[in-house]
Amino acid sequence: MYDIVDYGLMAADCKRREAYAEALRRAVTPGSVVVDIGTGTGVFALLACSFGARRVFAIEPDNSIFVAQELAAANGYAERIEFIQDFSTNVTLPERADVIISDMRGILPLVQQHIPTIIDARERLLARAGVLIPQRDTLWVSVVETADLYRDFTAPWEDTAYGFDLRAARKAAVNSSRKARPGCQMLTEPECWATLGYADIKDANAGAEVHLRVIRAGTGHGLAVWFDTILTEGICLTNSPAEPQLPYGQVFFPWTEAVNLEVGDTITVLLQAKLMGDYYVWRWDTRVFEQGNPARVKGDFKQSTFYGDPLLPARLRKQEAGYLPTLTDAGRLDLMILELMNQPCSLGDIAERIQKQFPLRFSQWRDALDHVCELSMRYGQ
Repeated sequence: MYDIVDYGLMAADCKRREAYAEALRRAVTPGSVVVDIGTGTGVFALLACSFGARRVFAIEPDNSIFVAQELAAANGYAERIEFIQDFSTNVTLPERADVIISDMRGILPLVQQHIPTIIDARERLLARAGVLIPQRDTLWVSVVETADLYRDFTAPWEDTAYGFDLRAARKAAVNSSRKARPGCQMLTEPECWATLGYADIKDANAGAEVHLRVIRAGTGHGLAVWFDTILTEGICLTNSPAEPQLPYGQVFFPWTEAVNLEVGDTITVLLQAKLMGDYYVWRWDTRVFEQGNPARVKGDFKQSTFYGDPLLPARLRKQEAGYLPTLTDAGRLDLMILELMNQPCSLGDIAERIQKQFPLRFSQWRDALDHVCELSMRYGQ
């Protein structure tokens, strides 16, 4: 989730803002119906109205939607924009959209439910000849040198000042990822490893084997992955580390060990992203060959975020179709509250009842009321 400062940084980025605005300007005609998925503070919805949209459905599960409503009213568009606080997959609209615009990416487009959301919107909410913005994202990979960032992953677990064995923590660290820092140096030509065409994409997963050749000697610390986007024909954005930075940045996947690379060395990378519930599990298997000779291996690493998150296996087990769940104490508490909400019972009365039943959890009635109000905000109407 973004906060208001994040939305401000996105809106203030001129390159991104102007590219999206021009794509929307070209797509919207007088009388168009526009759906803005993940509207945030509603900037795209305002633009759609200014370009002549007859009706805009602005969909956002986050509370930033209330700021968007204020902005719509302040700019005279409150009557043309319908704000819906929910996930678009839960929404049914009275008419299909001529244009669907979104920017639900994180650092990469392969994040949480982004792809399934776009597929659902395309199938249920878009008119037959409707326009999707963006049209396509292309993902790229390169080997990079980034000593300072690599030390963040490894150095804390190599300090043996107290004689402790910290290798397990280091293993978890180098099987995780982080947003890359500006100044990361590419040592290979970038290679495309996935193309996400939103007009026909059906699979939320992506993966391919790529072959990279070292064009600049240096120390390889891992992989940088980024995306280029085509918003509409002729309007593109690139998030390449070789170009001025967009708000998204790149993802850095560290290698198990740093490798000294010379011009002419070759690298084979199997890079995969698989959606498991609400999480992507990433895998990056790397082999480094001296001067392309398969008999002279300089590095051989098999890595995955599956090993970088100690809680991930347990989360995945709980998402299996055959898993038999039982409620935790917190689950039983919330179930009791929700059942009371389904009766003619005030929030204050509910808080009083749960405080009496769970005195160790709620020492004060006010604490119980705060918890009840949180559930009321989420599920009440």
